[in-house]
Amino acid sequence: MSRSLLLAAVAAAGMLIASTSHAEEFVFSSWGGTYQEAITKAWIDPFHEKTRIDVVQDTNPEIAKIKGMVDTNTVSWDVVTGGGDALSRGKAEGLFEEITPEMVNQDHVLAEARHPYGVPSEIFSTVIGFSTEQFPDSGPQPQTFADFWDVAKFPGKRAMPDSPSEVLEIALLADGVPADQVYAVLDTPEGVKRAFDKIAEIKPHVSVWWSSGAQPVQALGSGEVTMAIGWNGRFQGGIDEKLPIKMTWGQSVAQVGYFMIVKNAPNKDAAVKFLNYVVSPEAQAEFSKYVAYGPITESAMALIDDERKARLPSTPDRLKGALFLNTAWWGEHATAMTEKYTALLQD
Repeated sequence: MSRSLLLAAVAAAGMLIASTSHAEEFVFSSWGGTYQEAITKAWIDPFHEKTRIDVVQDTNPEIAKIKGMVDTNTVSWDVVTGGGDALSRGKAEGLFEEITPEMVNQDHVLAEARHPYGVPSEIFSTVIGFSTEQFPDSGPQPQTFADFWDVAKFPGKRAMPDSPSEVLEIALLADGVPADQVYAVLDTPEGVKRAFDKIAEIKPHVSVWWSSGAQPVQALGSGEVTMAIGWNGRFQGGIDEKLPIKMTWGQSVAQVGYFMIVKNAPNKDAAVKFLNYVVSPEAQAEFSKYVAYGPITESAMALIDDERKARLPSTPDRLKGALFLNTAWWGEHATAMTEKYTALLQD
C-alpha cells in the first residue's frame, strides 16, 4: 500500500471512530413493565430507526432521585415520565426544563393536556382491578370505590399506591363525595382529614403499598390480594396475559401522562427531537397497539381501529364517569400531602 493510501485509510478509520464515539443519544427513564415495553415498541425503536439517535433506558424516575441529581449537578437522565402530580411537584422544585412552543409544537395536542414543563404522552385512568377467582362473574363484583372499602361484601387483602396522588380523591369518592366536589372538599382542613381518615380505615386490609405499576397486577395474579387500585393499561396487560383479573369502569380517576426534560439534561437537543416524535398523531396512534392508554391528539383517534378504541380510557362513556386529576391542586399541596401520607403508612 502506498503512503498516501495508508494515510487515507488511517484518516478514514479515525473519522469512523470519531463519528461512532460522538453518536447522538439520550437517557430515558420510566416505570418499567408493560408501559415501558409499549413505549419502546411504539416510540423508542421507531425513533431510533428514523433518526439513528441511541436511547439508553433506565427505570423508576422518582422525584426524590431527580431532585438528588439536580441538586448535586449529577444529572444522568434526560427524559423522565410521570403523571400530572409529579410534573407539578417537579416544576415547583425547579427540576424540569421549560418546553417552549419553539422546542415542541403542541398546537394539535388537547388544550387541557398542555403544560409548559411537560409534553403530554397519553391519557390513562386509575381504576379498580380485582381477582376473578375471588369474585367470579357468577356473583357480585366490585363496581365503585366504595366497594373497594367494603371488606365485608368483598373480602380479602388490597393493594394501593404508596403515594397520595389519586388516593385522596378515591378515598373521598368512596366516602360519598360527588366527583365535581372532591377538590372543593380537599381545599378544606376538614376535607383533608376526612380523606386521611378514610384511608386509615382501609389500611389494615392493605398488604401491598406499590411504587411500580406492575406490582398490583402481580399481586392480583398471584392471589396475594383480591382487589387493587392501579392503572387501566397495566390491568389490561394482565388480562391480555390471561391472568385471572378484571377491572371496573364504574368509577375512575383520569389523568394525563407526561414526558419531562430534567433540568440541565446533558442531551437536551436529542431529548427535544424525541418529544416532537412522540406527540405526532401517527406515533400516538401506534402507542395504543401495545397498551390500553388513549392518545392526546384528536387526530390520532381517526387512525385507531374500533377494536382498539374499545380498550382505551378516553372513550366518551368512560370519561363521563371519571374524575380528572387536578394537577394544579397537587402542584400546590403535593409536598404536604406526601409527608402526611408517608406518616400514615409508617404509623
